[in-house]
This record gives sequence, C-alpha cells and structure tokens, in this order.
Amino acid sequence: MGRKIVGRIKFILPLLAIGILLAGNAFAEDIPVFASRVGIDTLWVMIAAFMVFIMQAGFGMLEAGLIRTKNTCNILMNNFLDFCMASVGFFMFGYAIMFGTGNGFMGLSGWFLEGELGHGELPLYASWLFHAVFCGAAATIVAGGVAERMKFKAYLMYSFIISAAVYPFVGHWIWGGGWLANLGFSDFAGSTVVHAVGGTAALVGTMVLGPRIGKYNKDGSANAIEGHSMALASLGTLILWFAWFGFNPGSTLSVGDGSQIAHVAVTTNLAAVAGALSGMFFAWKMFGKPDLTMTMNGALAGLVAVTAPCAYIYPHEAMIIGAVGGIIVVLATIFLDKLHIDDPVGAVPVHMANGLWGSLAVGIFGHKALGLANDGLLNGGGFRQLGIQALGVFSAILFVAIVMTIVFKLIDKFVGLRVSREDELKGLDITQHGMESYAGFEIFTTK
Repeated sequence: MGRKIVGRIKFILPLLAIGILLAGNAFAEDIPVFASRVGIDTLWVMIAAFMVFIMQAGFGMLEAGLIRTKNTCNILMNNFLDFCMASVGFFMFGYAIMFGTGNGFMGLSGWFLEGELGHGELPLYASWLFHAVFCGAAATIVAGGVAERMKFKAYLMYSFIISAAVYPFVGHWIWGGGWLANLGFSDFAGSTVVHAVGGTAALVGTMVLGPRIGKYNKDGSANAIEGHSMALASLGTLILWFAWFGFNPGSTLSVGDGSQIAHVAVTTNLAAVAGALSGMFFAWKMFGKPDLTMTMNGALAGLVAVTAPCAYIYPHEAMIIGAVGGIIVVLATIFLDKLHIDDPVGAVPVHMANGLWGSLAVGIFGHKALGLANDGLLNGGGFRQLGIQALGVFSAILFVAIVMTIVFKLIDKFVGLRVSREDELKGLDITQHGMESYAGFEIFTTK
C-alpha cells in the first residue's frame, strides 16, 4: 500500500511542477513590464535618497570640526534642524512650487502634495523624498557660512523660508519644466539648483552678519580662527564624498541597463580626486605647506563642480573640471579674506564659486552624444550651450542674492540675526542651548 502511494506521488510531482511553471509564466505575462521597471527605478531612487540624507551628517561633522569647541553644539543643531525645517517647508509649499502645474516661473498647484504634481513615472512620494533631501542639502550649506554668530531662532526661520519659497523657484526653472529648462539649460544633479543656491545664500548671510569678533585686525589683516577637530572635519568630508554617489548617480532617476549610473559614478569620483590633489598642491605652493582644510575643500569643490556636467562628459574631462575646482576654492578663499567676508568653513568658495564653475563647464565640455541639447564649446558646439548655461546660473544667483538679502534683513529687523557680543565670546553652545559639547573637559581658548 505504501509503495503505491509513493509511486503516485512520484507521478504527480512532475505534473504539479509543470503546472506551476506554466501558471507562473501565464501570470508573468499578465504583469506589465512597465510595473517591474518602475519598481526597480523606485528602489534605486529611494536608496539614492537615503544616501543623500547622510549628507546632513557629513555637513555636520565637517562644519563642527572647522569651528571652535564653544560653538560645536550650535552648528550640529543647525544641521540637525535644517532637514526638519526643509522637510516641513518642502512638503507644505516647496514641492508644489517646484513641480506643480503653473507657468515658467513657478508651479501653482499641489500644495501639501495634493492636486496636480509632476513626478514622471516614479511614485509621487518617492519623487518628493528624493527632492526633499536635495532641498535639505541646499539649506544646510548656509550653516557653515553663518557659523559662530547667528541666533538659533533666526536660523530656523531662514531654513524654513529657503526650503519653502526660494530653492523651489530655481528648481522649477530648471527641473520643473520652467523657463530655463525650455531654453535648454542643463544641470544634471544640482551645481546650480543646490550648490549655487545654497552658496549664494551663505554669501548673503555672512555679509549681512559681518565677520566674527577677532577675525580681522584694524590694519586689514586676517587672523586664522582654527577649527577644533580636523578628525571630525575629515570624517565629514569622507561622508559627503560617499553620499555624493547617491546625489549624482541617483539623479539618473532610472536604472536602465546601469551604464549611466556607472558613468556618472566614475566622473563624480575622478572630479573629487582631481579637486583634492589640485587644491592640495596649489595651496602648498601658495602657503608653503600642504593644508588639510584646502585638500578637503578641494575634493568637495571637485564634487560640486562635476555635479551639473557629470552625465554629459567623459572621465578625463571630469578630472579637468575637478582640478580647476580645487584651484578655484583656494583662490576664492583668499579673495573673500581680502574683502573681509568671514566664511568659517569655506561654504562660498566650495558651493557658490564651484556651483557657478560646474554650471558653465556643461557648456564648455558637454557632449550632445551623451544627452546634452548642444555640444559644448570645446566639442564644436560654439557658444550656444555655454551662453544658455551662463544665463541660467547667473539668473539663479541674482534671484537668490536679492531674495535672501530681503529675507535676512527682515529676520534681523523682527527677531534679530546676530547674537550679542557677550554671547558670541562665551560661545553659542552655552548661550543658545545651555549645554557644552565637551562637558567635563577643561578647554582653553584665546579667542
């Protein structure tokens, strides 16, 4: 009896397996290829968004390391709350302005993610999160420029406003089908949209605030106010470098066959390497020593500069762009000191100056064969694409400079922008937050 049962099972199992395979194939034919492709693309974009979110930690560690111990808690609070304020502002108003149905200047629908919103083939929430972390990155750039002297409540107000109603306008012009997009302006991952916007806001903020106490002497010479932890700064730079592999390759918004993701990752990395090396060697020649801060900012300059053209250039061109970025960051730092513009971490040289350079580099090195509207200047395309890029990036910088000047002036008028002299000398950790970053340690400072 048992042998008969076993024999029947042996006979039935192959038939059952064949039936499952046939049913599976039939079921698979009913699933659109589109659905599986969008699912994979969504997964990739979400992973990239999670990586870009880690930039908040990178900026926090970098900026904390480059400022004094007495202000470390404050700068970390600024970075921590940046993403909170950016998420709220971008949810309520920002995404609608950026991607809502409207006109060439702004979107006019989709407030609170309700109504008509553009998000391509991706699910709306995936698109929102991806762009929200970019918005947060733009907002947090300013923290370094205004470090060690800005009131915390004023900073929170700034962070909400830029996320809700400044960054999204430029984003709409370029990524939301606005007037610059219609002209053919290209910014693959945000040299203009993220970095020039954040860097310009940082420049305005530090100019309105004025330099830190003790930064400049009466004869015009500058004093070095050294950061307290190059270990933290180095860690932050490497975190940012890693997160950039979500920032730039993630902007493909699609997996495809993977070739574009790999292409963008390679150009991104080589630009960072070239920026670090050129920044180090150029600073070495200028100052007589290989400076770690300039080396790190050189790497970040290369990353910022390649962010716009990363998909439209070849690896050797990425190295040229990054190398020029490393030199720019050193020269821009020296230039700001001559103007008595006190930028404690180099936010303006890294993000504004190289956001500008990277945007122009699209029109110089870009290739039509790689998806650009026109070949760049050095590839036989003449000045057409370069002219479009120049118009776009300078329009964005001018817009942000005007609006943020008004914003900072209004905040200063109603709540005050800068802490008192006494609070600045004591440090913002104690006066703004009532705590020390290194409690239990006796810290000596002459400034």
